Amino acid sequence: MANYFGKAENTALAIVKAFESGNVPNALSQVFVSGMLERHCAKYSYMNQFVVAIHGYSDCMGFNQWKGEGRNVKKGEKAFYILAPCLRKNGEKDVNGKDVKICIGFKGVTVFGYEQTEGKPRVEDPNAVAFLDSLPFIEVARQWGLDVSAYNGKEGQALGYYAMGNSINMGVENLSTWAHELAHASDDQLGNLKPSTKDRAMDEVVAEFAGAVILKMIGKDEEADLGGAYNYIKTWASRDNLKLEDACRKVLSRVCDVVENIVVAQEKYIQRMAVSEA
Repeated sequence: MANYFGKAENTALAIVKAFESGNVPNALSQVFVSGMLERHCAKYSYMNQFVVAIHGYSDCMGFNQWKGEGRNVKKGEKAFYILAPCLRKNGEKDVNGKDVKICIGFKGVTVFGYEQTEGKPRVEDPNAVAFLDSLPFIEVARQWGLDVSAYNGKEGQALGYYAMGNSINMGVENLSTWAHELAHASDDQLGNLKPSTKDRAMDEVVAEFAGAVILKMIGKDEEADLGGAYNYIKTWASRDNLKLEDACRKVLSRVCDVVENIVVAQEKYIQRMAVSEA
């Protein structure tokens, strides 16, 4: 087996040197995925969207809402809760003559994740499907049992996200975002991710750094988006009161493990395909 850890380490150190010198390009602009159905939870608050993600689901709705979509909750699945505002009229009208409502509190609402349901599949745009199928290491994600899907990305939404143990969801057609989310999945495979916000900053540094490393390793220098990675890592490192380069060196070994895990999984997949076709 090739020494992928060593190759990842050399690439990672070269990136750190570029970060230290400030010799990085401007961040790439985002190309949003279009033509896909909206996730129902896209209209939720960011906190509720985070609740959905940490439960490992790509979308959620209530029991009867799923039935209206032609899907049924699988037998034995357990609901989880999001928070919905309790609204009350305050006796005033807005400029359109509609009653003004104020929030007087919140209540728990039971919902089920998309992956907890079965039935009518969601319609996918052929162009988005072709984009997903063309992603590097897509076979690795699918071998890990992850559903890879796209949603209508737009300003103000997450560019993509990893729902732990279940799916990778793409709102943009940028390889740097894909590599970031795949790195989260690999980190999870290695047992490093926990469903809490305690270590969120370093989790994000690892994913962004590892994503840049793996794209550089396969010759996707522009798509690695070192300018975007620089800005992203700097922001998250500051939350742990670390300089960007110090944060990168702190997680260097973990990043190399994440990259090696992906590349080895890809190599094993290729070997299996070669044997099956022989």
